[in-house]
Amino acid sequence: MNTSQANALLALGHALRATGYRFITVTPSTHRRINGRPGNERARDLRDVFGWSRPFEPGLLDPELLGLMREAGIVATENEGTMLRSTVRASTLGETIVFHSAYPTRDDDAVFFGPDTYRFVGAMARAFAWSGAGVNRAVDIGCGGGAGALTIARKFPNCDVVGADVNDKALELAQVNARLAGAANLQLRRSDLYDGLDGDFDLIVSNPPFVLDPDERRYRHGGGERGAELSRRIVEEGMARLRPGGSLMLYTGVALSGPGDHFLDSVRALLDQACVTWSYEELDPDIFGGQLGEPGYEDVERIAAVWLHAVKR
Repeated sequence: MNTSQANALLALGHALRATGYRFITVTPSTHRRINGRPGNERARDLRDVFGWSRPFEPGLLDPELLGLMREAGIVATENEGTMLRSTVRASTLGETIVFHSAYPTRDDDAVFFGPDTYRFVGAMARAFAWSGAGVNRAVDIGCGGGAGALTIARKFPNCDVVGADVNDKALELAQVNARLAGAANLQLRRSDLYDGLDGDFDLIVSNPPFVLDPDERRYRHGGGERGAELSRRIVEEGMARLRPGGSLMLYTGVALSGPGDHFLDSVRALLDQACVTWSYEELDPDIFGGQLGEPGYEDVERIAAVWLHAVKR
Protein backbone atom coordinates (compact mmCIF):
# COMPACT_ATOMS: atom_id res chain seq x y z
CA MET A 1 0.00 0.00 0.00
CA ASN A 2 1.56 3.29 -1.09
CA THR A 3 1.03 6.68 0.56
CA SER A 4 -1.78 7.68 -1.80
CA GLN A 5 -3.65 4.43 -1.15
CA ALA A 6 -3.21 4.76 2.62
CA ASN A 7 -4.49 8.34 2.55
CA ALA A 8 -7.52 7.29 0.50
CA LEU A 9 -8.32 4.46 2.92
CA LEU A 10 -7.98 6.89 5.82
CA ALA A 11 -10.40 9.29 4.10
CA LEU A 12 -12.78 6.38 3.54
CA GLY A 13 -12.65 5.57 7.25
CA HIS A 14 -13.50 9.16 8.14
CA ALA A 15 -16.37 9.10 5.64
CA LEU A 16 -17.76 5.87 7.12
CA ARG A 17 -17.54 7.28 10.63
CA ALA A 18 -19.40 10.41 9.53
CA THR A 19 -22.35 8.23 8.45
CA GLY A 20 -22.56 6.60 11.90
CA TYR A 21 -21.36 3.28 10.45
CA ARG A 22 -21.22 0.37 12.90
CA PHE A 23 -20.51 -3.32 12.35
CA ILE A 24 -19.62 -6.11 14.79
CA THR A 25 -17.72 -8.91 13.05
CA VAL A 26 -19.04 -12.42 13.72
CA THR A 27 -17.50 -15.88 13.34
CA PRO A 28 -16.90 -17.19 9.79
CA SER A 29 -19.62 -19.82 10.26
CA THR A 30 -22.18 -17.18 11.30
CA HIS A 31 -21.03 -14.92 8.48
CA ARG A 32 -21.52 -17.74 5.98
CA ARG A 33 -24.97 -18.54 7.35
CA ILE A 34 -26.17 -14.92 7.27
CA ASN A 35 -24.86 -14.31 3.77
CA GLY A 36 -26.57 -17.50 2.62
CA ARG A 37 -30.04 -16.25 3.54
CA PRO A 38 -32.35 -15.36 0.63
CA GLY A 39 -32.00 -11.70 -0.27
CA ASN A 40 -28.42 -11.42 1.01
CA GLU A 41 -26.77 -12.32 -2.28
CA ARG A 42 -25.76 -8.72 -2.92
CA ALA A 43 -25.22 -5.55 -0.91
CA ARG A 44 -27.95 -3.02 -0.21
CA ASP A 45 -26.14 -0.61 2.12
CA LEU A 46 -22.75 0.28 3.60
CA ARG A 47 -22.85 -2.49 6.23
CA ASP A 48 -23.40 -5.03 3.49
CA VAL A 49 -20.44 -3.68 1.51
CA PHE A 50 -17.90 -3.11 4.27
CA GLY A 51 -19.13 -5.50 6.95
CA TRP A 52 -20.77 -8.48 5.28
CA SER A 53 -18.37 -8.37 2.28
CA ARG A 54 -21.21 -8.76 -0.23
CA PRO A 55 -20.86 -7.89 -3.92
CA PHE A 56 -22.47 -4.63 -4.97
CA GLU A 57 -23.52 -2.80 -8.09
CA PRO A 58 -21.34 0.25 -8.92
CA GLY A 59 -24.31 2.59 -8.57
CA LEU A 60 -25.03 1.58 -4.98
CA LEU A 61 -22.39 3.83 -3.44
CA ASP A 62 -21.92 7.57 -3.61
CA PRO A 63 -19.41 8.27 -6.43
CA GLU A 64 -17.03 10.00 -4.01
CA LEU A 65 -17.02 6.98 -1.71
CA LEU A 66 -16.44 4.59 -4.60
CA GLY A 67 -13.68 6.87 -5.85
CA LEU A 68 -11.90 6.60 -2.50
CA MET A 69 -12.21 2.82 -2.64
CA ARG A 70 -10.67 2.73 -6.10
CA GLU A 71 -7.88 5.09 -5.06
CA ALA A 72 -7.18 2.91 -2.03
CA GLY A 73 -6.97 -0.17 -4.25
CA ILE A 74 -9.62 -2.11 -2.35
CA VAL A 75 -12.11 -2.78 -5.17
CA ALA A 76 -12.35 -6.20 -6.84
CA THR A 77 -14.55 -6.89 -9.86
CA GLU A 78 -16.90 -9.84 -10.42
CA ASN A 79 -19.24 -11.04 -13.16
CA GLU A 80 -17.19 -9.39 -15.92
CA GLY A 81 -17.15 -6.07 -14.11
CA THR A 82 -20.88 -5.77 -13.49
CA MET A 83 -20.43 -6.31 -9.74
CA LEU A 84 -17.82 -5.00 -7.33
CA ARG A 85 -16.60 -6.15 -3.94
CA SER A 86 -14.53 -4.51 -1.19
CA THR A 87 -11.32 -6.37 -0.37
CA VAL A 88 -11.32 -5.00 3.20
CA ARG A 89 -13.85 -5.04 6.00
CA ALA A 90 -14.52 -2.26 8.49
CA SER A 91 -15.44 -3.33 12.00
CA THR A 92 -16.24 -1.17 15.00
CA LEU A 93 -14.35 -1.61 18.25
CA GLY A 94 -16.07 0.70 20.69
CA GLU A 95 -16.06 4.02 18.88
CA THR A 96 -13.10 3.04 16.71
CA ILE A 97 -13.29 1.76 13.12
CA VAL A 98 -10.75 -0.97 12.33
CA PHE A 99 -9.98 -2.06 8.77
CA HIS A 100 -9.06 -5.71 8.21
CA SER A 101 -9.36 -8.41 5.54
CA ALA A 102 -12.65 -9.07 3.78
CA TYR A 103 -14.60 -12.29 4.24
CA PRO A 104 -13.63 -15.03 3.55
CA THR A 105 -10.05 -14.87 4.84
CA ARG A 106 -8.08 -17.42 2.79
CA ASP A 107 -4.77 -15.75 1.94
CA ASP A 108 -1.56 -16.30 3.89
CA ASP A 109 -1.31 -12.57 4.64
CA ALA A 110 -4.96 -12.11 5.62
CA VAL A 111 -5.52 -9.72 8.52
CA PHE A 112 -7.87 -11.35 11.03
CA PHE A 113 -10.48 -9.67 13.20
CA GLY A 114 -13.41 -11.40 14.88
CA PRO A 115 -15.06 -12.47 18.14
CA ASP A 116 -11.67 -13.48 19.58
CA THR A 117 -10.56 -9.88 19.07
CA TYR A 118 -13.46 -8.59 21.14
CA ARG A 119 -12.76 -11.11 23.92
CA PHE A 120 -9.08 -10.19 23.84
CA VAL A 121 -9.53 -6.43 24.19
CA GLY A 122 -12.29 -6.91 26.76
CA ALA A 123 -10.08 -9.04 29.00
CA MET A 124 -7.21 -6.60 28.52
CA ALA A 125 -9.33 -3.61 29.50
CA ARG A 126 -10.45 -5.37 32.67
CA ALA A 127 -6.83 -6.15 33.55
CA PHE A 128 -5.60 -2.58 33.09
CA ALA A 129 -6.41 -1.90 36.75
CA TRP A 130 -3.15 -3.72 37.57
CA SER A 131 -1.17 -1.20 35.55
CA GLY A 132 -2.56 2.03 36.96
CA ALA A 133 -0.89 4.93 35.17
CA GLY A 134 2.55 3.32 35.16
CA VAL A 135 2.78 1.95 31.63
CA ASN A 136 5.57 3.76 29.79
CA ARG A 137 6.30 1.24 27.02
CA ALA A 138 4.03 -1.50 25.70
CA VAL A 139 3.95 -3.93 22.78
CA ASP A 140 1.24 -5.96 21.06
CA ILE A 141 2.92 -9.07 19.62
CA GLY A 142 1.23 -10.18 16.39
CA CYS A 143 -0.86 -7.02 16.35
CA GLY A 144 -2.73 -7.71 13.10
CA GLY A 145 -4.88 -4.70 12.30
CA GLY A 146 -3.89 -3.15 15.61
CA ALA A 147 -6.94 -3.71 17.84
CA GLY A 148 -4.93 -4.53 20.96
CA ALA A 149 -2.30 -1.87 20.39
CA LEU A 150 -5.00 0.74 19.76
CA THR A 151 -6.75 -0.23 22.99
CA ILE A 152 -3.53 0.36 24.93
CA ALA A 153 -2.71 3.60 23.09
CA ARG A 154 -6.11 5.09 23.84
CA LYS A 155 -6.06 4.00 27.49
CA PHE A 156 -2.51 5.27 28.12
CA PRO A 157 -1.95 8.30 25.85
CA ASN A 158 1.52 8.96 27.31
CA CYS A 159 2.68 5.40 26.71
CA ASP A 160 5.03 4.48 23.86
CA VAL A 161 3.06 1.65 22.21
CA VAL A 162 4.51 -0.71 19.61
CA GLY A 163 2.43 -2.88 17.32
CA ALA A 164 4.59 -5.76 16.04
CA ASP A 165 3.77 -8.20 13.28
CA VAL A 166 5.54 -10.26 10.62
CA ASN A 167 2.73 -9.54 8.13
CA ASP A 168 3.37 -6.41 6.04
CA LYS A 169 -0.28 -6.11 5.03
CA ALA A 170 -1.29 -6.15 8.70
CA LEU A 171 1.17 -3.37 9.48
CA GLU A 172 -0.15 -1.27 6.59
CA LEU A 173 -3.74 -1.58 7.77
CA ALA A 174 -2.72 -1.05 11.40
CA GLN A 175 -0.99 2.20 10.40
CA VAL A 176 -4.18 3.47 8.76
CA ASN A 177 -6.23 2.33 11.76
CA ALA A 178 -3.89 4.18 14.13
CA ARG A 179 -4.22 7.39 12.12
CA LEU A 180 -7.98 6.98 11.97
CA ALA A 181 -8.12 6.59 15.76
CA GLY A 182 -5.77 9.53 16.31
CA ALA A 183 -3.32 7.27 18.18
CA ALA A 184 -0.11 9.27 17.66
CA ASN A 185 1.64 7.24 20.39
CA LEU A 186 1.37 3.99 18.41
CA GLN A 187 4.28 2.90 16.21
CA LEU A 188 4.35 -0.18 13.97
CA ARG A 189 7.32 -2.54 13.63
CA ARG A 190 7.95 -5.57 11.44
CA SER A 191 8.99 -8.30 13.83
CA ASP A 192 8.79 -12.10 14.11
CA LEU A 193 7.58 -12.20 17.71
CA TYR A 194 10.31 -10.23 19.58
CA ASP A 195 13.15 -10.61 17.07
CA GLY A 196 12.78 -7.17 15.47
CA LEU A 197 12.25 -5.25 18.72
CA ASP A 198 14.69 -3.43 20.95
CA GLY A 199 14.57 -2.94 24.70
CA ASP A 200 12.10 -4.08 27.32
CA PHE A 201 8.48 -3.31 28.18
CA ASP A 202 6.09 -2.54 31.03
CA LEU A 203 3.28 -4.32 29.22
CA ILE A 204 3.27 -7.15 26.68
CA VAL A 205 -0.02 -8.29 25.17
CA SER A 206 -0.81 -10.80 22.46
CA ASN A 207 -3.66 -12.60 20.72
CA PRO A 208 -1.65 -14.99 18.52
CA PRO A 209 -2.81 -17.64 16.03
CA PHE A 210 -3.56 -20.87 17.88
CA VAL A 211 -5.08 -23.41 15.49
CA LEU A 212 -3.42 -26.13 13.45
CA ASP A 213 -3.66 -25.06 9.82
CA PRO A 214 -2.57 -27.65 7.19
CA ASP A 215 -1.54 -24.77 4.90
CA GLU A 216 0.32 -23.05 7.76
CA ARG A 217 -1.18 -19.66 6.93
CA ARG A 218 0.39 -17.09 9.21
CA TYR A 219 -2.85 -15.55 10.44
CA ARG A 220 -4.18 -18.95 11.63
CA HIS A 221 -1.33 -21.37 12.32
CA GLY A 222 -0.12 -21.54 15.91
CA GLY A 223 2.64 -24.04 15.18
CA GLY A 224 3.22 -27.36 16.91
CA GLU A 225 2.03 -28.50 20.33
CA ARG A 226 -1.55 -28.62 19.04
CA GLY A 227 -1.23 -25.02 17.90
CA ALA A 228 0.19 -23.72 21.20
CA GLU A 229 3.82 -23.26 20.11
CA LEU A 230 3.55 -19.54 19.35
CA SER A 231 1.70 -18.89 22.60
CA ARG A 232 4.35 -20.72 24.62
CA ARG A 233 7.15 -18.81 22.91
CA ILE A 234 5.42 -15.48 23.55
CA VAL A 235 5.36 -16.28 27.27
CA GLU A 236 8.88 -17.69 27.49
CA GLU A 237 10.58 -15.00 25.38
CA GLY A 238 8.37 -12.29 26.82
CA MET A 239 9.53 -12.87 30.38
CA ALA A 240 13.05 -11.89 29.29
CA ARG A 241 11.72 -8.63 27.79
CA LEU A 242 9.40 -7.64 30.63
CA ARG A 243 10.45 -5.07 33.24
CA PRO A 244 10.07 -5.91 36.95
CA GLY A 245 6.46 -5.28 37.94
CA GLY A 246 5.41 -5.39 34.29
CA SER A 247 2.49 -7.42 33.00
CA LEU A 248 2.20 -10.02 30.26
CA MET A 249 -1.38 -10.51 29.03
CA LEU A 250 -2.08 -13.36 26.63
CA TYR A 251 -5.37 -14.37 25.01
CA THR A 252 -5.12 -17.66 23.17
CA GLY A 253 -6.90 -20.92 22.40
CA VAL A 254 -5.84 -24.29 23.79
CA ALA A 255 -6.77 -27.66 22.30
CA LEU A 256 -7.69 -29.97 25.18
CA SER A 257 -8.06 -33.75 25.09
CA GLY A 258 -8.80 -34.43 28.76
CA PRO A 259 -8.75 -32.83 32.19
CA GLY A 260 -5.16 -31.59 31.81
CA ASP A 261 -3.94 -28.45 30.03
CA HIS A 262 -0.72 -29.06 28.10
CA PHE A 263 -0.14 -25.35 27.39
CA LEU A 264 -0.41 -24.35 31.03
CA ASP A 265 1.83 -27.25 32.01
CA SER A 266 4.48 -26.00 29.55
CA VAL A 267 4.73 -22.53 31.14
CA ARG A 268 3.75 -23.11 34.77
CA ALA A 269 7.30 -23.58 36.13
CA LEU A 270 8.52 -20.39 34.43
CA LEU A 271 5.55 -18.39 35.72
CA ASP A 272 6.11 -19.66 39.27
CA GLN A 273 9.78 -18.73 39.10
CA ALA A 274 9.62 -15.38 37.26
CA CYS A 275 6.36 -13.85 38.51
CA VAL A 276 5.20 -12.27 41.73
CA THR A 277 1.69 -13.32 40.77
CA TRP A 278 -0.11 -14.82 37.81
CA SER A 279 -3.62 -15.95 36.92
CA TYR A 280 -5.04 -18.22 34.25
CA GLU A 281 -8.68 -18.77 33.35
CA GLU A 282 -10.92 -20.13 30.65
CA LEU A 283 -12.95 -17.29 29.15
CA ASP A 284 -14.91 -19.68 26.96
CA PRO A 285 -14.72 -23.49 27.31
CA ASP A 286 -15.68 -24.30 23.71
CA ILE A 287 -14.70 -22.22 20.67
CA PHE A 288 -13.94 -23.19 17.05
CA GLY A 289 -15.87 -26.46 17.37
CA GLY A 290 -15.75 -26.90 13.60
CA GLN A 291 -11.97 -27.14 13.81
CA LEU A 292 -12.22 -30.49 15.60
CA GLY A 293 -12.91 -32.24 12.30
CA GLU A 294 -9.59 -31.08 10.85
CA PRO A 295 -6.31 -33.08 10.76
CA GLY A 296 -4.39 -32.99 14.03
CA TYR A 297 -7.50 -32.76 16.21
CA GLU A 298 -8.46 -36.43 16.20
CA ASP A 299 -8.09 -36.78 20.00
CA VAL A 300 -9.08 -33.23 20.95
CA GLU A 301 -12.31 -32.78 22.94
CA ARG A 302 -12.57 -29.01 22.82
CA ILE A 303 -10.70 -25.78 22.14
CA ALA A 304 -10.90 -23.34 25.06
CA ALA A 305 -10.30 -19.60 24.97
CA VAL A 306 -7.90 -18.85 27.82
CA TRP A 307 -6.53 -15.69 29.43
CA LEU A 308 -3.13 -15.51 31.11
CA HIS A 309 -2.09 -12.45 33.14
CA ALA A 310 1.38 -12.62 34.65
CA VAL A 311 3.17 -9.91 36.66
CA LYS A 312 6.97 -10.21 36.67
CA ARG A 313 8.83 -10.38 39.96
